[in-house]
Amino acid sequence: MSIKDIFATMVFTEETMKKYIKKESYDAWSECVKSGAMLSMEAADDIAKAMCSWATEKGATHYTHWFQPMTGFTAEKHDSFLVPDGQGKILLELSGSELTKGEADASSFPSGGLRATFEARGYTAWDPTSFAFIKDRTLYIPTIFCSYSGDILDKKTPLLRSMRALDKECLRILKLFGDDVQHVIPQVGPEQEYFLIKKEYYEQRPDLKLCGRTLFGAKPPKGQELDDHYYGAIKPEVMGFMHELDEDLWKLGVNAKTEHNEAAPCQHELAPVYCDVNTACDHNQIMMELMQKLAHRHGFECILHEKPFAGVNGSGKHNNWSLMTDKGDNLMSPGKTPSQNARFLTFIAAFLAGVDDYQEMLRCCVAYHGNDFRLGGNEAPPIILSVSLGSELTAIVDAIVEGKTYEERAQKKLKIGIDSIPEIPQDTTDRNRTSPIAFTGNKFEFRMVGSSQSIAGPNVVLNTMMAEELSMFADRLEKADNFNEELQALLQDTLSKHRRIIFNGNGYGIEWAEEAERRGLSCLRDTVDSMPQYINDKNVALFTSHGVYTRGEMEARYSIHLANYSAKTAIEANTISEMFLRHILPCVNNYEMDLTQTMLNKKNIGSDYSVEKDILSRISVLLADAYAENEKLLKEMADAPNIMGGIDSALYYRNNVAASVSKLGSVLSSLEALCGSDYWPYPTYADILY
Repeated sequence: MSIKDIFATMVFTEETMKKYIKKESYDAWSECVKSGAMLSMEAADDIAKAMCSWATEKGATHYTHWFQPMTGFTAEKHDSFLVPDGQGKILLELSGSELTKGEADASSFPSGGLRATFEARGYTAWDPTSFAFIKDRTLYIPTIFCSYSGDILDKKTPLLRSMRALDKECLRILKLFGDDVQHVIPQVGPEQEYFLIKKEYYEQRPDLKLCGRTLFGAKPPKGQELDDHYYGAIKPEVMGFMHELDEDLWKLGVNAKTEHNEAAPCQHELAPVYCDVNTACDHNQIMMELMQKLAHRHGFECILHEKPFAGVNGSGKHNNWSLMTDKGDNLMSPGKTPSQNARFLTFIAAFLAGVDDYQEMLRCCVAYHGNDFRLGGNEAPPIILSVSLGSELTAIVDAIVEGKTYEERAQKKLKIGIDSIPEIPQDTTDRNRTSPIAFTGNKFEFRMVGSSQSIAGPNVVLNTMMAEELSMFADRLEKADNFNEELQALLQDTLSKHRRIIFNGNGYGIEWAEEAERRGLSCLRDTVDSMPQYINDKNVALFTSHGVYTRGEMEARYSIHLANYSAKTAIEANTISEMFLRHILPCVNNYEMDLTQTMLNKKNIGSDYSVEKDILSRISVLLADAYAENEKLLKEMADAPNIMGGIDSALYYRNNVAASVSKLGSVLSSLEALCGSDYWPYPTYADILY
């Protein structure tokens, strides 16, 4: 079957809806999606009945309210369509009330103190803007998730709120430009990186199974020095996995588009076509789940951790963000007319201002335990926020700021609202792979997002910061007597103030870190440094003023992030300690005993045993060091505070526990390099990656 034949066959699309429901119900749903109007129970009943009929025809037996709690994963509780008919038989039904509202046990999901542990009740509510789909004989209904008291416990609701806030402010700006637009929707295309390793090796590494990453490993003879994996020929067994993944994603309406080998051995990437950010978030969650599920069928394990192996590239998720009107006009595209260029520059200026004003919040939204091992290395974006615009667009910004002539083919004065403003071409400069945020022709690529992360949080920040800047622009421009003159002044003022956030050079260089400090840019090295910024007054005001979060919801997420950091650090500490004591220590002891016996045998026959003596001495020193580091780690874990202790606990786990895990891991890596391969109890990097 062709892609056209299978695409979205397992999705209750708008086209499918038209075939199954009454016209009045479709019109009510359409108005609900477009304007947020309340859906009548009569229409909900009709849609629910149609969903049930369609799903059961496809072989579905159950339905579930599919939601995205603050774990960063998805959650689901399955109910069958079965309803007793009172005569010993059954009916297959789904009511409007069951479609639109469900009840879930919220007690075991993180709430950050928004409710007491004993308060178990939580509610799910249908998101009519996201299409239901069938997977594993179950109808999946995308929903939001909240507590009994109405506090938001999920990642979808803030995303929807931020989209609404951004839409409102975009329309204010577009009205000033005379554009007849009803809605503006943020578009996202998240490029998903991942590792595929043989399942047999994964099963033999407790650190990979429990922590998602290796806690130690000797450097293999070959890493990625030859650049021979990137864009290389895909192995047949990997291609088989990719083909099945594509087909399953296409059936679920996911626009899987581009796949290739990434830079590190065993690393790959899958990128979809852009779509609205709400759908993109749902699709990315589906993609990650299917990757891990289908990998098992092909004898692989899919690793989504940001840094599963030391010494080779980690995995990110480049979040390509732009703004699209309901008429299909990309507001981040330079356009070909003067008026469009003026509008384009307005949105570019707002974005630059947003990144500069809320650089700490952007750093926070990608700060978590796994991403700490990736960000700031020379193979990932630096920890300092900046925007790469490319040489030509930067020159235009400079010309506006300095009031100078912008030299193109002919000299043209950059003034807004007159025909002499130049056309701004796309892709006039090379892509800056070292930039945290890069303009790439008609979108901004936010490259700091981690591979295992939900894209909801980062896009909530991008949407809301943009809404705030556009709101301030609109406040000023709406009062202007002369729009063109005021817009020119606004752009000059904004770009003058925020030009410091533009950097087109090498973000990995020490020179940039020094330059960024001179510019006064923020430098938050990790999760523990970043998270206090999450609840500072400026950032709380940003989200509360636009109705995206309440203060309590932000404080809850702050607590959850810190507790998650401490918990994952504790898991790594317990894992590496157990791997050392129960497996590495006895195995290395066996190697030492055999070396000792070899020395004795050689001594008895008068042969030289200096090599064995030297190796034994070095191993003994390393083993003693490892034992001492492990004892220190155990002591630190015994004295560790409760993981729910907030910033103080997180500081302790970073400064004491994580530091000791790193030291012990370093000693074990050196020990692995000396120990005989027949004695070492775990697969090495060379085994796993090659």
